[in-house]
Amino acid sequence: MAKDRAFTTVPGATFTNAKSSSFQHKSKLAEKAEKADRKLRRRQRYVEKDGRCNVQHGNVRETYRYLTDIFTTLVDLKWRVSLLVFILAYAITWLFFGVIWWFIAYCRGDLDHLEDRTWTPCVNNLNGFVSAFLFSIETETTIGYGHRVITDKCPEGIVLLLLQAILGSMVNAFMVGCMFVKISQPNKRAETLVFSSHAVISLRDDKLCLMFRVGDLRNSHIVEASIRAKLIKSKQTQEGEFIPLNQTDINVGFETGDDRLFLVSPLIISHEINEHSPFWEVSKRQLEKDEFEIVVILEGMVEATGMTCQARSSYLVDEVLWGHRFMSVLTLEDGFYEVDYNTFHQTFEVPTPSCSARELAEAAARMDAHLYWSIPSQLDEKVEEGTEKENFINEINGTLSSAESEQVLLE
Repeated sequence: MAKDRAFTTVPGATFTNAKSSSFQHKSKLAEKAEKADRKLRRRQRYVEKDGRCNVQHGNVRETYRYLTDIFTTLVDLKWRVSLLVFILAYAITWLFFGVIWWFIAYCRGDLDHLEDRTWTPCVNNLNGFVSAFLFSIETETTIGYGHRVITDKCPEGIVLLLLQAILGSMVNAFMVGCMFVKISQPNKRAETLVFSSHAVISLRDDKLCLMFRVGDLRNSHIVEASIRAKLIKSKQTQEGEFIPLNQTDINVGFETGDDRLFLVSPLIISHEINEHSPFWEVSKRQLEKDEFEIVVILEGMVEATGMTCQARSSYLVDEVLWGHRFMSVLTLEDGFYEVDYNTFHQTFEVPTPSCSARELAEAAARMDAHLYWSIPSQLDEKVEEGTEKENFINEINGTLSSAESEQVLLE
């Protein structure tokens, strides 16, 4: 019966979920060597899993451009530097005007007539630099004058008082504004937006799809949430130009509006691998040998503040699982839906052709797509580089019994 019933397949077509132990031929040593080789070839991340970008700017000569946007520069500083700038801004202005107040008293001779009750000084009870410094603090912070107070016999002091009041208000507005914006930045909100640790490729509506999952841990929602995905991969043009980090858009529904998310519960974002997809001709075997990075970007407005928030993550080749699907996280309880984040990152294997989407579409056009479900993935792994799959199928037909052939066909 084995000779009457031969395997027929399309090049590159295999099945990913085999159960027969007859085909588990790879040795543990070969698997370890393969894992070690992939670890050596591991691509340097462009974007870390937590969203940090691995890019450092060097040899920036036009540093004056940072000063043209000093507000953004101060907001982007680290907290310890921002606090230092905040303290120094006030301390320097207090000290600067304190020196001027002391200089006015010195030039008018007020310091030489401290015991003369008939003398009218510029500032009463200003008897040295320390008292001038304290008077400067009282003036700029509007604490209120007590023992030291300006008199109306000092026009230069009145002008200086006006200048310090105006400049102090500007310093207050600028520094308090910087600190407020820095405190209210939605960067920390992005830490409660989570991405699945792996992306998966499996069938959805008889089409290969690349999928990953996103979720929001907070009860307050992200408004107008949208998702984007980029493929980061080196490319060489027809003219010979090498582009090390070429960016290609991955369609996650921006043509149909599916990229606009109602992120109340975790969602699975799907990219259909069609003729416009960069994965159109990528099979399971080619995926394992390829080197790329998928960067996903989730954006939206924080419901509490209305500020725009962005969360990022990425997937390397070894973080893309072929023939897997995500576990369900939603359960219906008494009057509400419950999300179980214990299964958020978990996947399970499903029957999936290991050929490319192009080969699967060609087989569907020939009405023989069902043949993709005839060969286990372990058999595909046995095929060495440069060996024709048809020869391997003939070898199987000659070695399997009819019962085994029938079992493989049914699986």
